[in-house]
Amino acid sequence: MPDLSHGDDAAAVNALRSAVMRLSRRLKHQRVDESLSPTEMSVLGTLARCGRATPGELARKEHVQPPSMTRIVALLEAKGLVRLEPHPDDRRQKVVTQTEQAEAMLEESRRKRNAFLASLVEGLDEDEWARLRAAAPVLEKLAHL
Repeated sequence: MPDLSHGDDAAAVNALRSAVMRLSRRLKHQRVDESLSPTEMSVLGTLARCGRATPGELARKEHVQPPSMTRIVALLEAKGLVRLEPHPDDRRQKVVTQTEQAEAMLEESRRKRNAFLASLVEGLDEDEWARLRAAAPVLEKLAHL
C-alpha cells in the first residue's frame, strides 16, 4: 500500500488530483447543450451506462438526496430528455428512462469531448500515449469506486 502521508506517493496523488480537476473543467466547456447543468448531464450519463432506474437508485448513484433527484428528473422530463414510467413491480414508484433525444445529445457530447481529447493527445509522444492508454483502465476504476 502506498504511503500517502508524504514523499513521492503524496506528490503523485496531489499531481493526479490537480490534473484530473483541470482536465475535467476543460472537458465541461466542451458541452453540446449549455442549458443542462453538469448534474443533469451526469444523470443522463448514468442512465446511458446503467439503463433505466428509479429516482432513488439515481440519487444513490449520483450521491444526491432523493428530493434533489426528484427535482432533477422533473427538469429533465420537462426538457423531453427522460420519461417516467410505472415501476413493473411497485405501483408506488416510477422508473426513469432516457429518451431518443437524450441519447442523440449524449452521443454528440461524447463525440465533441472525444475530439477535444484526441486533439490534446496529438501533442503526446509515443511513450506518453502508451502510458496514458495503460492508465485509462485504472482511472476508470477510480472513477467508479
